[in-house]
Amino acid sequence: MIRSSSSTASSRSSIFVAVALTIAMLYFGRLIFIPLALALVFSFLLTPLVSLLERGRLGRVFSTLTVLAFCFALAAVVGWAVTGQLLEITGHIRDYKENLQETIRSLHSPNTGAWGQATATVRELNKELAAAPGQVSSQAVSDPNAAHPSRPIPVQVTAPPSNLIQDLRALLGPVAGPVETAGIVIIFTAFILIKREDLRNRLIRLGGQGQLTLMTQALDDASHRLSRYLLLQFLVNAGYGALFGLGLYFLGVPHALLWGVLGALLRLVPYIGTLIATAFPAALALAVFPGWNRALLIVALFVVLEVTIANLIEPWLYGAHTGISSLAILVAAVFWSMLWGPVGLILSTPLTVCLMLVGRYVPQLGFLEVLLGDAPVLKPEELFYQRLLAMDPDEARNIVEAELKDRSLACLYETVLIPALRLAEEDRHTDAVGERTSEFISQNTRELIDDLEEQVVRQIETGKGGDLTSNPPLSNPDIVCVPARDEADELVGMMLAQLLRQAGCGATSFAIGTVEHMLEQVAQGGYRIACVSALPPFAVGQARSLCKRLHARFPELAIVVGLWGFSGGVPKAQERVGSHCTDAVATTLSEALLQIRRLSEFGLEEAGKSDDGVSLQGNGGGPKPQESTPTYG
Repeated sequence: MIRSSSSTASSRSSIFVAVALTIAMLYFGRLIFIPLALALVFSFLLTPLVSLLERGRLGRVFSTLTVLAFCFALAAVVGWAVTGQLLEITGHIRDYKENLQETIRSLHSPNTGAWGQATATVRELNKELAAAPGQVSSQAVSDPNAAHPSRPIPVQVTAPPSNLIQDLRALLGPVAGPVETAGIVIIFTAFILIKREDLRNRLIRLGGQGQLTLMTQALDDASHRLSRYLLLQFLVNAGYGALFGLGLYFLGVPHALLWGVLGALLRLVPYIGTLIATAFPAALALAVFPGWNRALLIVALFVVLEVTIANLIEPWLYGAHTGISSLAILVAAVFWSMLWGPVGLILSTPLTVCLMLVGRYVPQLGFLEVLLGDAPVLKPEELFYQRLLAMDPDEARNIVEAELKDRSLACLYETVLIPALRLAEEDRHTDAVGERTSEFISQNTRELIDDLEEQVVRQIETGKGGDLTSNPPLSNPDIVCVPARDEADELVGMMLAQLLRQAGCGATSFAIGTVEHMLEQVAQGGYRIACVSALPPFAVGQARSLCKRLHARFPELAIVVGLWGFSGGVPKAQERVGSHCTDAVATTLSEALLQIRRLSEFGLEEAGKSDDGVSLQGNGGGPKPQESTPTYG
């Protein structure tokens, strides 16, 4: 045990060291990794177009070069037009100064009110306090001929006139880095598109021997999800930019093409990109047009487009979500922007999708899927049990009610409440929870079962609910549910008796007590079918012992044993209990309902034969149903 704990701690330490080294490598090697990451994104984005040309028998190399040339020409044309409009804006900034000052001045409140007078008073006091230390004497001011102290003469250093080569170097210097990066990205993208099968095979081989299935699933999932996501995101962003620019054009805002392209690009930045893209044309509208009307119309255009696309278009195209949680998108945006700057901010979502897929298929990095994914990390039964452990019955009830909207009551009991009770039993037997907590869990589960029965009965009476068992109503045999060991078995027995009553049976359940007391209750009730409720793994032995005592004292009583959620299924459960003292074995509530229905119908048929005068023996005049009819599996 100590060796296992030390090996687990060592494994976690190795993972953290590897993550730290990876982050350091990404930061210090960003000059290489940024072009490579951009090339991977562009290759995923352009692969469908290259494949489309390949199906036209154009060849891999020609198709790749054609797509890249088209994309480069499109980017050059749009970039040239956008650059021209941007230079035109910078040339007219002084023309907008007066109108912008007038608009800002309209925000200032008049000085006639109390607030204006208070502001003026505070301003005068600040001036007096600021002038007090360096106050000049009145004599010095009145005597202009007084001698002034000597002051240093300022010296200006002027550079010699520059030549043409120096001017070109100063002009191209800021764009030399981006141009170099763009060239490397184009080369990487072309290579990846042309040799994508070879790269795929090398990645599969890099995954190691015996990992062929795992690596194939990971690469297929990554390629399909990323290609589809990037293509749809490009189309959505391009559509957003086109609509935004068109709306600005009809509003009369200058340089609508520039703002439309800026909106499409900044929409790659999660959450705040569209806000930034809207702020620029709104500020320009304040500078160009008098008043606030045009700027408010631009904000209204942004709200309409963003609400429509985010709530209607994207869920329809993406399939409700991209698989990443909202918090993970924000954290990833900050993380990648700190590593790689603006490029990392744009690539944050695709790179996060890749990390999440790595966590899904690499067991050692499974924490990445938990941290980044938006899938629920706790099952409904675990979440229900956790809220009860936290002494929060209201949220636990909300979880059950939410699950009941999508499933039947029997399914809710089988998939949520019974597994939660099993978790509680395991913790109780290992002393992981105290007695007070166990009582709290049992009491709230009991109250919830009673409330659910009343709720379902009201729905059936009002015509909103149907037959939960999807079977015709049973006849009315007398059925009793007997707990095998403790309160958890009693609670599951309550669930089964509740479902039997809703199916038309006269069923009841016993509270936990001594075996002798429960046997006396069975004798006094005159029941025909008894279901022994046992929640594995701790109640199997008690269930077998109770069945033997029931069979020995009531040989005509039909006995069904419910080993709820038994992992081996009905055959293994039958072996654990034995076939000499039981008529049927079930591992779910649905199976128990079927078995009780079969036993009740068998008993009625035998009773009918007995009324006709046929000689019968034993259980209703015939052999026990277990001997004549196979057990349901």
